[in-house]
Amino acid sequence: MGLFGKKRKEDKGAAAAIEPAVAAVRDPNNDQTLGEAGAVERIECTGDACQIDIVLDYPPGEWESELVGEIEQAVHGVDDSVSVNVTVAFVAPEGSAMHGKPLPGVKNIIAVASGKGGVGKSSTSVNLALALAADGARVGLLDADIYGPSQPRMLGTSEKPRQVDEKSMAPVEAQGLQTMSIGYLVDEESAMVWRGPMVTSALMQLLNDTRWDGLDYLIVDMPPGTGDVQLTLAQKVPVAGSVIVTTPQDIALLDARKAINMFRKVNVPILGVIENMATHVCSNCGHVEAIFGEGGGQRIAEQYDTELLGQLPLNLQIREDLDAGTPTVARDPEGALASTYRQAARRLAATLGRAVRAESSQGPEIVIEE
Repeated sequence: MGLFGKKRKEDKGAAAAIEPAVAAVRDPNNDQTLGEAGAVERIECTGDACQIDIVLDYPPGEWESELVGEIEQAVHGVDDSVSVNVTVAFVAPEGSAMHGKPLPGVKNIIAVASGKGGVGKSSTSVNLALALAADGARVGLLDADIYGPSQPRMLGTSEKPRQVDEKSMAPVEAQGLQTMSIGYLVDEESAMVWRGPMVTSALMQLLNDTRWDGLDYLIVDMPPGTGDVQLTLAQKVPVAGSVIVTTPQDIALLDARKAINMFRKVNVPILGVIENMATHVCSNCGHVEAIFGEGGGQRIAEQYDTELLGQLPLNLQIREDLDAGTPTVARDPEGALASTYRQAARRLAATLGRAVRAESSQGPEIVIEE
């Protein structure tokens, strides 16, 4: 209702005038304009007030306020007398549905992998999951490393999963995430002396027998390498996309290439590369040094025509937080280290959204047989 109790007439001309300016606002997280991303849901003007609704396919987190400011600036560049109200909503894409029968309760399964151990894949996985949750998504974390599960210790919990029925169990809630790990079901110091088929069977049970509840993203912390577990997950699970974690030096990049090639062979999209331990920050003086070399993540991203999603530091605080069971993003969500993870996670989710949109726009392939 208007100021005097009467409904104001919608001004379609004003909305049409400002729409190109709003559509041209560029989103640095997916390298597209709002128009290209189809994010402008509604522009409605009545009198001297305009309502603009934006719908993103990734959680914007702290970037939302910056986006609102850029939209207001774009509108005032057309007409500075207009009062602007911007709402921003997040609706997760359903990427896993495009790669097979979706897992109940999960919209997108994202595999975080590396071709070798020791590059910080698990620490990256848990902090990415927490970063997506901090930005407003519903997130789960599956520890797929049957031989060396580390997520229970990193999350600071040893809780046993609650049995729901004869075949399923509820995920363990930890730090705001829905989680599952073989580490919840066996003693921490027990050695898993299992052959390959038993390992892959255990992984599929953890994945399928867990009652995931309305997840936008399920982050899967993969074991290192390109063996049975990796192939089983890639071939039997509707993985929406994968992320490759590497460090800058050439030896790590060799193994990262193997992981990329494995996912490509089984038609799992590569969403991007995260370069861990890109720089070392001295805990005493704050000096920053690239002790493992520079530019490795960028080179491999360019070689395989994918994204460099982020560069994470080698920092003592990250290790201390994980040992204490409170990952950095959970312990200090507004700190500088957490901000680095959140920027990488935001770009990851935005890249997934862009990939799903591109795939869905192609439509189904029609084959005509005589």
